[in-house]
Amino acid sequence: MATEVVSMPQLGESVTEGTIGQWLKNVGDAVEKYESLLEVQTDKVNAEVPAPVSGKVTKILVDPGQTVPIGTPICEIEVEGAGGESAEAPQTPSEEAPTVEAQSAPAPAAAAAAPQEGRGRYSPAVRRLAEEHGIDPARVNGTGAGGRVTRNDILQAANHKDAAPSPAPAKTTVQPAQTAGFAVESAPAVIEDGDTLEPLAPVRKVIAERMVRSKQTVPHAWLMVEVDVTGLVALRERLKNDFKAREGVSLTYVPFMMRAIVEALRAVPEMNSQWNGDSIVMKKRINVGMAAATDRGLIVPVVKDADQKNIVGLAKASQDLVQRSRAGRLTMDDLSGGTFTLDNTGAVGTVLTYPVINAPEVGIVTMESIVKRPVVVGNTIGIRDMVNVCLSFDHRVVDGAEAGKFLQVIKKHLEGIGPDTSIY
Repeated sequence: MATEVVSMPQLGESVTEGTIGQWLKNVGDAVEKYESLLEVQTDKVNAEVPAPVSGKVTKILVDPGQTVPIGTPICEIEVEGAGGESAEAPQTPSEEAPTVEAQSAPAPAAAAAAPQEGRGRYSPAVRRLAEEHGIDPARVNGTGAGGRVTRNDILQAANHKDAAPSPAPAKTTVQPAQTAGFAVESAPAVIEDGDTLEPLAPVRKVIAERMVRSKQTVPHAWLMVEVDVTGLVALRERLKNDFKAREGVSLTYVPFMMRAIVEALRAVPEMNSQWNGDSIVMKKRINVGMAAATDRGLIVPVVKDADQKNIVGLAKASQDLVQRSRAGRLTMDDLSGGTFTLDNTGAVGTVLTYPVINAPEVGIVTMESIVKRPVVVGNTIGIRDMVNVCLSFDHRVVDGAEAGKFLQVIKKHLEGIGPDTSIY
């Protein structure tokens, strides 16, 4: 019978590895072509991988929770109705792909690949980029999961290649790797009688890795402004019932905040950029990510071209993404391309937070709880609806002056909303 080898798929242009979430089929199970075979999790998306052929699962090569490079064989399927000698893994146009598959396979294949020790740690894209720039990836300090070398690591190494002579291996590989590894290590937990251990879900591992990487590599700075949203609250109260009946979605404060962010990104385009080692990428599109809590963990779907939508469009787009997030029906496109992030932390009752930047973006804003407070208005004291807006920003790209201007634009926009403001 012919055998089809299924490899870890490419789930995005910049994705170099994936984590097996769970197998939806077991050894011995029949599977139809295009039927879901397993769930794969990356730092960008959770996706079900379809079977490339119809047949029977004969081997599972990678266990749930394991993270492997793109192209790694993960299972074998005995092809339905096929005869003759076993089929090998399909060849790809890349000459390097077979090497990655051989290097990443379980023990027998790994032993056969022993003469090329270490190459299996690098994805085809990383090795190709390293060869183009004449860089030995073994001398590059990886920032990916588990210290894996990424494309961005190679690009940064290439940017500095001509600026200074190559340091000695002991300085470029051993010591920085040990230091970085030590910095990531946490103090061990104290386990006592009656305590229980909960296995770390793959998505939580991804979140932890991304948060640690952001805090270790991005110099966070923080600002906050108070905003009087009394007019906005009155507008929403007046419109929310008719809006729900007419548009089919709830009118929340999120689209108003998103619209204010769009205006601020237009006024301060440096906030709509990305750090790129020795350069800054100024993004043309304004794609606003929204942090969404699900039962599988925090994810950030993206409202594409938010600057081209009015309040109604933003309300529909944002709620569609939230609903599909919680139902596990997001696509790779829904989770990629973000240029700035909004987190509606006020939904859980907070009034002041310090969010972690969603690198390589430059900033993230939180909208806190709207609370009634006594406020000086002219020469009197009045009861107003107030909200804190908090900003974390990458101090390599933006200074306090630009960040402050960004928040002031948000403040002015939100405070300019009144009971008669149009949402169309």
